[in-house]
Amino acid sequence: MSKIILVLSDALRYDVAVASMGYLGHLVETRQASLYKVIGELPSMSRPMYETVHTGLLSSEHGITANHIVRRSTKPNLFQAAVQAGKTTAAAAYSWFSELYNRAPYDRVDDREVDDDRLFIQHGRFYSEDDYPDVELFATAAMLVRRFSPDYLLAHPMGMDYIGEKYGSDSAQYRNQAIRQDVILAGLVPEWLSRGYTILVTGDHGINADGSHGGTTPDVREVPLFLIGSNKPGRGNTGDVVSHLQIAPTVLCLIGVPIPETMRLPPLPESRP
Repeated sequence: MSKIILVLSDALRYDVAVASMGYLGHLVETRQASLYKVIGELPSMSRPMYETVHTGLLSSEHGITANHIVRRSTKPNLFQAAVQAGKTTAAAAYSWFSELYNRAPYDRVDDREVDDDRLFIQHGRFYSEDDYPDVELFATAAMLVRRFSPDYLLAHPMGMDYIGEKYGSDSAQYRNQAIRQDVILAGLVPEWLSRGYTILVTGDHGINADGSHGGTTPDVREVPLFLIGSNKPGRGNTGDVVSHLQIAPTVLCLIGVPIPETMRLPPLPESRP
């Protein structure tokens, strides 16, 4: 059983992550981590995929089919399952996560910082501007780890999405943003591993050269999944293709929480004893 940090990097494309994130690549190359390719579910939009990642369900099943649908999740999800099993949850994330799992609509004053054991995201620090700096987001996530030692922490940086939509995926700016996130993670992952965390780094969707997403092509669907374990070696570049739907059961299996029947796909091999 492990504690989990899920880094859900908004609009992190598979090919750009593999080419530009040298620290994560080092962990894969030395088999300290496993790398999978995720074929993202549809639509390749943010709010639907936030819910898909956290429920293990298709958008047509959980009902969050577009970004403009503002309501709480109605399906069993990671935060809910963890809290109901007596675990501690936290998130440093965009305000849409607060709307999905705590309260909707989001109130910038009342909901920005929460510490409430009655909520599904018990310790939340939320932002609502797309250009919120990644370095500040990761610092907030690291603070939550040190202060509360949550069993499940979501860290959700928006930098790849903001830069990708502004400059396109074929730009130096987009590639350099991946490098910046990698450098930040290089300073945090060793501490998190020392605290007994398993870390997953993935994306909700990719982005294309036009700076858009939402469609069905590989550039907007293919995202990486790096899995870095605290107590077992990785498998390197597995070459395996997996689904967004496997992330939720994998996290629950790793933290020792029963997997709801609604999460039908199996967890990844690293989650098993």
